[in-house]
Amino acid sequence: MTHPIIIAIDGHSSCGKSTMAKDLAQAIGYVYVDTGAMYRAVTLYSIRRGLWQGEKLDTETLHREMEQVRITFRLNPETKLPETYLNGENVEREIRGMEVSAKVSPIATLDFVREAMVREQQAMGEARGIVMDGRDIGTTVFPQAEMKVFVTARPEVRAQRRLDELRSKGDTTTTFEAVLTNLQERDRIDSTRAVSPLRQAEDAIVLDNSEITIPEQKAWLLKRFEEITTA
Repeated sequence: MTHPIIIAIDGHSSCGKSTMAKDLAQAIGYVYVDTGAMYRAVTLYSIRRGLWQGEKLDTETLHREMEQVRITFRLNPETKLPETYLNGENVEREIRGMEVSAKVSPIATLDFVREAMVREQQAMGEARGIVMDGRDIGTTVFPQAEMKVFVTARPEVRAQRRLDELRSKGDTTTTFEAVLTNLQERDRIDSTRAVSPLRQAEDAIVLDNSEITIPEQKAWLLKRFEEITTA
């Protein structure tokens, strides 16, 4: 198989999907798209617009304004990694905070949000040669993807990784317990939502990265890629 393929990486929150997808895309010269960042950007938009009253979201207003939500990715010339832009503003740092994390799963359950995002994602993949990570890439966005990986890890391991990431960005107040609770709730919402729930595609390769290093993970992915593209 010599033509470019589509690589779909799905899995639970804070499994390091984005890191592995970025690394793999760089190694093989493919385009990388972080679909989770797209849902986070919509969430940030809803927060900025004041559409939340406690836990309740004004879905009608968000539905009306979805056409005003433009999400793009631009390559950072220094890091050589794509960063997320919301209506022309770089929001890469802001969308990774706990305020967005706490509200992104309810946003992602909305059918009109998912339909809009899936359309954008499918358009991005038309040229192939793409690595995309998320929750429903191998099942809904690209069921025809030649390489599908489903990533998982123990909740406690994922919570510690997420906490380490928050600490590295200057968050000194969020607790391990708060992160773990947030992850478990996101798992529940993602797996039980009516529209495009998180689930393993039948033809996906499972990767439990609880106990492996990033270099070991990268080598594993490259081996799978080579097996598929040279078959």
